[in-house]
Amino acid sequence: MNAKEYKKPTINLSRFRWVYLIIALVFLYYSAQLFKYQIIDGDIYVARAEDNRTNVISIPTQRGMIFDRNGIVLARNIAQYNVTVTPAELPDSQGEVRKIFDQLSALIGIPVNQGEVNDQTAGAFTPCYTNLGIFQIVEIAESLWPFQPTRLKCNLDKETAMIIEEKAMDWPGIRIETESVREYPTGDQTAEIIGFLGPIPEILLDYYTEKGFVSGRDKVGYMGIENSMQDVLSGTNGVRVVEVTVGGEVVRDIEEPIEPVIGNNVYLTIDYRMQVAARAILIEQLRYWNEFYMRERNKILSTTGVVVGMNAKTGELLFMVSYPSYENNRMSQYIPGDYYEQLSIDEAKPLVNKAITSELPPGSVFKLVTALGVLNEDIVTPEQQIGCTPTITLRNQFYETDIGYSQTYFCHDKQGHGPVDFIHGIGYSCNVYWYKTAGGYPGEVEEGLGIWNLYEYGAALGYGQETGIELPGEADGLLPNPTWKRLNQGENWATGDTYLAGVGQGYVLATPVQVMNAFSTIVNGGQHMQLSMISKTENSEGEIIQQFEPKVLWDITKDPLIHTYQGNNQTNEVKVIEPWVLDLSMRGMEVVTGPEGTARREFVELSENINRIAGKTGTAEYCDDWANSQGLCVPGAWPSHAWFAGYAPAEDPEIVVVAFVYNGNEGSTVSGPIVKKVIDAYFELKQIDAALGGLQPGN
Repeated sequence: MNAKEYKKPTINLSRFRWVYLIIALVFLYYSAQLFKYQIIDGDIYVARAEDNRTNVISIPTQRGMIFDRNGIVLARNIAQYNVTVTPAELPDSQGEVRKIFDQLSALIGIPVNQGEVNDQTAGAFTPCYTNLGIFQIVEIAESLWPFQPTRLKCNLDKETAMIIEEKAMDWPGIRIETESVREYPTGDQTAEIIGFLGPIPEILLDYYTEKGFVSGRDKVGYMGIENSMQDVLSGTNGVRVVEVTVGGEVVRDIEEPIEPVIGNNVYLTIDYRMQVAARAILIEQLRYWNEFYMRERNKILSTTGVVVGMNAKTGELLFMVSYPSYENNRMSQYIPGDYYEQLSIDEAKPLVNKAITSELPPGSVFKLVTALGVLNEDIVTPEQQIGCTPTITLRNQFYETDIGYSQTYFCHDKQGHGPVDFIHGIGYSCNVYWYKTAGGYPGEVEEGLGIWNLYEYGAALGYGQETGIELPGEADGLLPNPTWKRLNQGENWATGDTYLAGVGQGYVLATPVQVMNAFSTIVNGGQHMQLSMISKTENSEGEIIQQFEPKVLWDITKDPLIHTYQGNNQTNEVKVIEPWVLDLSMRGMEVVTGPEGTARREFVELSENINRIAGKTGTAEYCDDWANSQGLCVPGAWPSHAWFAGYAPAEDPEIVVVAFVYNGNEGSTVSGPIVKKVIDAYFELKQIDAALGGLQPGN
């Protein structure tokens, strides 16, 4: 056997160079990453670590309250008791947890076990509004926010809440949370004015988040004063910056907490007593006429109406009734979908404040615009007699050389009124008188007021523009002119359009508050007041932040607002309305409620006009979607709305009231009594208050 020399195995050193190179590259890579994390992006990761360590907690504030002019509470905050569970604070023993949940279930009526936790149920989970059992709710909360309380049930009665609170030592993790919830003591009596609260709308989420609101917790005003005075009432949430553990448990405050600022209180000019009285009077009148129509014609006359009243001297709104309305207390915790849908599809539109949003043909109450114009422009003299026949036929032309066509216009009195002067033109509400003076009539009124002058005088009284009342959604009505018609209807203005506009028909539209404000301007000596319903605002310490002051927007007897026209061309001349024109117009409205007027039966024959009420009736023909659906839009026999605008005392007016009844047929018989009874109630309250030396409904 040949001996061979043994050689130890070796590795070629050249192969190590590749190993060293790989190790060097790995080292360089991690060194570069470490440099990037610690030096280049160090600030970013420090900030992230700080964010993980800290949390900003919003401390909810208290919303301001709403009162009427006499301090009656219209909106306030009440305590609501909610039972919560904090999973991290529950006992470690499952047996003890089960025992607590069994006892708790018997108190709050939620099953211990119900439903199944999966992606769908977890994604749809909403505390207080779920069908899951206690164990399932805790399972979801434990996986998402173990150190935060989760609501099991909301709005517990106080007795049950106190029982649970007493067991706090025996039931770790179970607590009673006190939440502020909005309550409306006056409910549907004032819902159209006050409105309600709701969750922050998605479209406004960024806006309210920047203001410190918390989505899903904080609520904002949706309608009424709650909406329009949102910034005043809402206050400011407080802030806590705290250190938290990885699981979200609060360790300590890092910064000095910023305490919440309570919202300011708002006092309205509304007198709740008058609000209740006006609403009851309107409802009773509707009931009376609906029963009458059911007996006589087997149908309902109307279920919708408006009553508004203001102090003519100051511009303060005293009451505003839009019927039917809704129960805003049903929206206090959340907005029930079924109830909201029911309100939304109701043809009577209870969610809509019809006093400010409904644009309606004003009919004969608009004749006061024509009245001011024809006297002030010397179209007629006060004593001039104009013949009122049952009908007149006019040539309806779209331009001067147009052959046109004949059109017949009717007086509401089938016998006509005979010769009529200015005062009785108002008192009788003679359509023919106002047709002739507005549009002209050969042989009697060679040149009528004309549409452009009618437009100017209407605007001077506030028609065609918002009143500026502190409520959302106000409409501006429609004061038409030839330019508007060409742009919106695609045709020229016709002579017949002027005749219809002169009596508040055709294209003319107004809201009840516009009509009220226009009448207030006339009876207040020409001063057009800023209509307001905010008496004052106060902070939580009772200090007045803002106080109501009467504001004259313009005076039609002093401020030259009315332009003159030569044909259809506006000149540079402007003018005012002479005070004597207002005086004669008011004398005409006194005739309305006197022995000769259109409202004589309601104000003289059936009851004494003890408060010297004057005013104007209005029966306005209309044809809208509802009337069409009911087959009521019959040419020559259209249905009509019922209007009445009244004021008192006639010799020194202080209150103006407007009543409107949708499809009410006759203004004098349906709306007139509403105004009379409301004004009587106002003066009765005033006498009582004077005797007691206390409240004042309008002063």
